[in-house]
Amino acid sequence: MGAALPRKELFDIPEGVIYLDGNSLGVLPKGAVARATEVIRDEWGGQLIKAWNTAGWMALPAGVGDTIAGLIGAPAGAVATGDTLSIKVYQALAASLRMRPDRRVILSDNGNFPSDLYMAEGLINTIDKGYVLRTPAPVDVLDAITDEVAVVMLTQVDYRTGRMHNVQEVTQAAHAAGAVMIWDLAHSAGAVPVDMTASHAEFAVGCTYKYLNGGPGAPAFIYARPDIILDLQPALSGWLGHAAPFAMEQAYRPAMSTERLRVGTPSIVQLSILQEALKVWEGVDMADLRAASIRLSETFIAEVEARCASLTLASPRDPAMRGSQVSFAFENGYPAMQALIERGVIGDFRAPDIMRFGFTPLYLDQAEIVRAAEIIEDVISNEVWRDPKYHMRSRVT
Repeated sequence: MGAALPRKELFDIPEGVIYLDGNSLGVLPKGAVARATEVIRDEWGGQLIKAWNTAGWMALPAGVGDTIAGLIGAPAGAVATGDTLSIKVYQALAASLRMRPDRRVILSDNGNFPSDLYMAEGLINTIDKGYVLRTPAPVDVLDAITDEVAVVMLTQVDYRTGRMHNVQEVTQAAHAAGAVMIWDLAHSAGAVPVDMTASHAEFAVGCTYKYLNGGPGAPAFIYARPDIILDLQPALSGWLGHAAPFAMEQAYRPAMSTERLRVGTPSIVQLSILQEALKVWEGVDMADLRAASIRLSETFIAEVEARCASLTLASPRDPAMRGSQVSFAFENGYPAMQALIERGVIGDFRAPDIMRFGFTPLYLDQAEIVRAAEIIEDVISNEVWRDPKYHMRSRVT
């Protein structure tokens, strides 16, 4: 049995806030401020450039990667950290296309996160060799996996609705057709049990600022199946992906590990915060966390539907088919969400009409879920959202 949930004492959450947006940006772990201060004042300030060696900065990306590996069912050494999720998507896609040089189709779905699709389009335009991106509806993906497909690139948990692809089923279909498989775990890591080893997928990528609570702009990660690592030819052959960076060789020679998937200088302050944030997972069993997440989301759906007939469930009703979020469609979702946020219930909005609510059992309990539903009822039933101030659009929704 894993550690008891929730573990609110490990987080710094503002008084009076019911935070249902951990699927977009996780909350601040209590140890993060002290760790960041230590890195800035004592390591950078006190040790200067020596800290790359004396404070272990150079080894930090691999160490953090190994901790993330434990949360996604991967072995030590299979996960590299750094850069952004978009960069990691580009790396995985470019490597996958090289693995299937005679094929010209990248298959995703039309519910995938836009940045993943943008990176695919940019890569296609850069290569300029007749590649195409196909994006069927999520339910049609399996039928679209043909022998024309070089790589299947999907996000396991849909960012709008929380709908989940079946990792095993899709990966097996991709491999049966001779395609490479890439999973985006942005809404999976730290939210649902993941077993990359069992999946046999070649690649997975993800961010760490959502359920892993690494902070805004926290480094991304990329997983490569151990048996293919030494055959990968990185499209972004950065200095720190070299086998011996400080040999200062003129030609690129990739590292003999996932280190070859590193690109630029690691963001040490952010990596240190992430390293500290990952400590909240010590002793947590992902099966227990998943069960707690389902209990919270089921309570939320029942409470909201009983109180707000004008909201329509946009997420799968079967909890086994959705991640750790619940989305409701409402024509006036944007102003309604702004009214909720002002009242201390923080979720977010995604166009055109989706109100998203994330469930993070590390710091949420049943009483908060019921209270959130009561506040939602007030905002919807009393049409609080009609106030013009809630209709002014911010850059971030």
